[in-house]
Order: sequence, then structure tokens, then C-alpha cells
Amino acid sequence: MGFNKNNNYKPFTSKVWLSSPTMHNGAEMKYVQEAYDTNWMSTVGDNINEVEKIAAKKAGVKYAVALSCGTAALHLCVKFAGEKLYGKPEIGHGAVEGKKVFCSDMTFAATLNPVVYEGGIPVFIDTERDSWNMDPVALEKAFELYPDVKLVISAELYGFSGDIKRIKEICEEHGALLIEDAAEAMGATWDGKQCGSYGDYAAVSYNGNKIITGSAGGCLLTNDLEVANKARKWSTQARENAAWYQHEEVGYNYRMSNVIAGVIRGQYDYLEEHIAQKKAVFERYKEGLKDLPIQMNPFDEKRCVPNYWLSALIIDKDAMCKQVRSDNEALYISEKGKSCPTEILEAISSINAEGRPIWKPMHMQPMYRMNEFITVNGSARAKTNAYIAGELEDVGEDIFNRGLCLPSDNKMTAEQQDVIIEVIKRCFGK
Repeated sequence: MGFNKNNNYKPFTSKVWLSSPTMHNGAEMKYVQEAYDTNWMSTVGDNINEVEKIAAKKAGVKYAVALSCGTAALHLCVKFAGEKLYGKPEIGHGAVEGKKVFCSDMTFAATLNPVVYEGGIPVFIDTERDSWNMDPVALEKAFELYPDVKLVISAELYGFSGDIKRIKEICEEHGALLIEDAAEAMGATWDGKQCGSYGDYAAVSYNGNKIITGSAGGCLLTNDLEVANKARKWSTQARENAAWYQHEEVGYNYRMSNVIAGVIRGQYDYLEEHIAQKKAVFERYKEGLKDLPIQMNPFDEKRCVPNYWLSALIIDKDAMCKQVRSDNEALYISEKGKSCPTEILEAISSINAEGRPIWKPMHMQPMYRMNEFITVNGSARAKTNAYIAGELEDVGEDIFNRGLCLPSDNKMTAEQQDVIIEVIKRCFGK
């Protein structure tokens, strides 16, 4: 059913995006022009070298390796972790072939796809309600069930970290390595330490909608020089140090372009400014929607300093109208005083603004529905009847059903945001 609660607002002339690139009066073009003028238009050059220095310093690690995207960074993290844990595989086999890997459940598929690239078996860890990130209690339960697992991949959602410090401690207690997917959390901190610095290996992203961008690109972060050097080798087709093209292992075309690195190099000076702008967007939503039966992204205000990349909300259970979703469609029945993510997203879209659903948990995805899924109460797959009956709490699915991401562009004006807030109020009959 389409949005029908008397929306009298005219659509914005220019679309208000979820999160779009913000460029700065030629600051980025200076370095792009430098790449052009010096003819360093390939995957080597000063821009790449500088991005690696800046990225490592900002993240509080020793080394950063500039790559074509965040997924490439995660892939090399998985590959290196697998070889460190299990030894170098034979040609044609993955680094974690046949091994279980504990992965965040509520995240984008890019977090765990590299596990599958390398032949691993994702085991999904449910979400902590107070942070929307991997639940440390569920992770401990997973290690009780599968004590032989030696690799964990934890993502930080929408720029709001959960207790990544505790997750790291749990990994250390079980002799496991931690890969930290900080793609959405660049510049955020937990206990005063940068997201991306807790993992044994970590990844950040400069995708077009991230807090700073190069249109593409990512970095692998590590304190291990061997890992950094190996990542640089693997990302340039694993060419050996010989006068001819000699190869002893599989490599990838993953190195960052010096042109893209120029954009990223110019953007880094504005990271803190972008975070402040995103925080202002979040705070305006929080204040403007305070009388509605909703909650904004939850986080521990004493330990977490978010980057506020995306502002999101979750509707109170008793304020949800009837909503059903198939794999591809959603329907709802409008009710006075109630709403649902589908209705709010349609309302936002009707005024030419972009929102989107919360990440659909991985254990609900068609390709992963048969994979193991661990809640704080244990294996949901092993307790199928209890899981179906709702006796096992599935936090991620509940957040997905009741939550949505709001337009969070840092170029959105306060006046535009006021209109979006009023349209959301209309959905609840306010």
C-alpha cells in the first residue's frame, strides 16, 4: 500500500541523498592534477604513498596499504589470516578452505563475501541490541559451540561502534584472529581508540557514499610489516622480484589508482569536518523526532564516539503497523498513530529524498539461510522449533523489521531536514 497520510509537501527540486560525495573547491583536484601533470596515472605515485601514510596515522596503526576498494582489503585480510592460521593452500584452494569463520550477521554482504572467496564457511553471530553490532555474549556462545574456530570478522555499523575491545579480548582468549571491518566507521572511536585499530587486520572504505571518498578505494590496516608488504605484493599480481614477470603464487589486480588516491588525499583534511556535519544531522533528527515512538541509533555515549555516517531509527514495537516482506517486496496496512519502515521510506521518497532499509541480516539472505546462526541463547539452527516459535531472541531480524536509515547527507540543509522530520511525523499521524 502506498504512502497515504495526507502528505502535502512538494518534492524537493534537487534530490536529498542518503549520503553523497562532498567535494571541496579544488582541494582534491590539486592532487588529481598533480598525477596528470607528472603522468603518474597508474597504480604507483606520490598520492598513493601519501594516502598510506595519512590513513595509517589517522587510524592509529603502523601501516596502511592502498587498494582498489574496501572489499579488496577485506579479501586480503582473510587470505593473510587464513595462511597464518592454516598454512599456504595448494593452488586452486582458498586460504580458509572448509573452515568456519564467525561473522557479523547484520552487515553488508561485502563483510563476509571474502570468506566465501577463500572457501570458508560463514557462521553468523547475532546482533547486540544496544549497539546494533556483533554481540560479544553471542560470540562467546559461538566459541563454546565451536572452540576450534580461529577467525572472526566484525563490522561496525553506520559509524557507531559496539564493544570491539571486548570482541578483541574474546578472540585473544580463544587464540583467534580478528578482522575489523571499519568500512563505515572511519574516524569513530571506542574507548578513545580509533575504529580500525582493534583488529589484527582491518579495512576502511572510500566508496562514493562514505564519510570521505575517492569514488572508490580502500585501505588494509595493520601493525605488521610482513602483512603490509605481502598485501602490496598480492595486490599487484604477486609478481616476484625478478627482471621478468615471475609468479610463484596467485595475485590480484587490487592496487589503488594514483588518480583516485589524489581525491582521497585531498579529502582527508575534511574528515573531522564531515563528522561534525553528520553529527549535526543526527542531533537534529534526535531532537525533531523525540516525541515519536522511535529510537535513534543506539550507542554507549561514555565509550563510543561515532562518526555518525548514517542516521537511523527503529520504531517501538507497539507503534508498528502491520508490515510483511517477501525477498523482493513489502506490503503494509496503514494505521492511525502507527507506522513502519516501508511507509516511512515511501513517504521520504515522495518528497524526492533517499532513505533505505537497515541491512538485512545475513542469516536471512537466500544464499546463507542454511548457514549456522548463533544467538545469545545458542545455535538457532540447532533449536529450529524454538527459533521458529520465537523462543530464541533474534535481535538482528527484529532491528531489520522495525528500522530504517534516514537521509543523512551532510549537504542537506536544516530546512530540508525539517521537512523530512515533518513527513515522518505525518506517518504517525502527528
